[in-house]
Amino acid sequence: RSCGGCVLNKLGGVQFEIDLPNEKVNIDSEHSVDTLLNTLKKTGNYVSYLGDK
Repeated sequence: RSCGGCVLNKLGGVQFEIDLPNEKVNIDSEHSVDTLLNTLKKTGNYVSYLGDK
């Protein structure tokens, strides 16, 4: 497993906040939702899209 922050930094064009207690990541990015989800799935963690802020 790798960390979500690590793979997001490698993707570039992403700003994010990790909320560890609630196990959520808030992302602001120029990339599509599909690109972000596919990138985060590479961590081996459960990933889902909860919608816009």
